Amino acid sequence: MERNISVMALLLLFAIVGFPGRAHTTSYSLIGEQREEKAAKGIREKGETVCLFQSGTEDIRKTIAVGDILVVYRDVGSRAPKEAGKIKVLSYAGADYLKGEVVEGEARTGDVAKKGEVASLVISPEGPCRTPADAR
Repeated sequence: MERNISVMALLLLFAIVGFPGRAHTTSYSLIGEQREEKAAKGIREKGETVCLFQSGTEDIRKTIAVGDILVVYRDVGSRAPKEAGKIKVLSYAGADYLKGEVVEGEARTGDVAKKGEVASLVISPEGPCRTPADAR
């Protein structure tokens, strides 16, 4: 009987010492922090807006329309560019820019967004695509 009490006391001691770390540990979401870090690196994810630079020529306006989906390609060194995501065109912003939203994957500053043979360069959303409504 005395042995059983000793074993129970020892198990209780292990439970008390072992569990408080788990019970009192708090964690917070890193999503906001990670999003800020990615934004600082020029990376935009699904749901975020991007600004695209394009030549402003007539062939661009004939090929790319508001609502079109552009495929985003990333240069990966000596290999062929790799598909990184997709952007939906939201609007034209002046003669040389498109405003878009990442709808799949991600887009990074310097990536190329293409539709057919027409391409645009992904730049920061703080650039010329920014409207007064975006500043709020």
